Amino acid sequence: MGRDALLQAYRDMLLIRRFEEKAGQLYGMGLIGGFCHLYIGQEAVVVGMQAALKPGDQVITSYRDHGHMLATGMEARGVMAELTGRIGGYSRGKGGSMHMFSREKGFYGGHGIVGAQVSLGAGLAFANMYRGNDHVAVAYFGEGASNQGQVYESLNLAALFKLPCIFVIENNKYGMGTSVDRASASRDLSQNGSPWGIPGEQVDGMNVLTVHEAAQRAVAHCRAGLGPYLLEMKTYRYRGHSMSDPAKYRTREEVQKMREQHDCLETARSMLLEQGVTEAELKKIDDEVKVIVQDSADFAQESPEPPESELWTDVLLEAK
Repeated sequence: MGRDALLQAYRDMLLIRRFEEKAGQLYGMGLIGGFCHLYIGQEAVVVGMQAALKPGDQVITSYRDHGHMLATGMEARGVMAELTGRIGGYSRGKGGSMHMFSREKGFYGGHGIVGAQVSLGAGLAFANMYRGNDHVAVAYFGEGASNQGQVYESLNLAALFKLPCIFVIENNKYGMGTSVDRASASRDLSQNGSPWGIPGEQVDGMNVLTVHEAAQRAVAHCRAGLGPYLLEMKTYRYRGHSMSDPAKYRTREEVQKMREQHDCLETARSMLLEQGVTEAELKKIDDEVKVIVQDSADFAQESPEPPESELWTDVLLEAK
């Protein structure tokens, strides 16, 4: 990843960080209802992965999905408006935090059922194989979801049909409130596909460069028709599982240590400074991102709620 690409990755990660911080503020003000799972801390995973994809590739993930939407190029305005249940949102205010989509950007949704998106991701890859294109589907899920039965069924079918699917485990160490050490007998989740011969890697998910390099290897493997690939991203979320989680199952010292020693933004920032990028350039990016995020919040609050007639839309599609 060259200087310009790293600079773009830094901007993308910063946008996700500031957007999620603003979403947390709006939730605290009562403007976002229901569940809200923030991606703060994990930004390098989706940004590094997305930089290795091309138009036509597909992404699908779980309920912790705002970062994935922004990384695929979905507008901050539309995402924030959906979070606040407004008509200007990507699902016209009816999906909320966990359920919005953009086929135009190749984003096939966040999904609230733990692990369910993995089999759907395999289905997207099956469609690519059936159509004979070279597109790749990326299915993101957490280490908690990695123990779900349908995940293993998906791995089996993906290997059996040599589907172009990249399975990405975002191992942030805690499935809701349970440490992965207490929930999984495996200490190397990248080998979860080994019974079916699926190659896997453990990756430093707090470094956008290592993520991108691993993503390139996985994408090349899939595009070559060699079947699926599994990446375990060792990452960390700074906030609780959701906005209602006080995260008392871990110490403040643990979180602070990750922030100080492994933060993906600070790591990228240090690399950019070493490459000659100035503090002024980084400050300009920060200012631009703040404007985008504030604009998205303003747009969301100014956008009206969906009318009652929206109850009857997007319910039935009559195929011809």
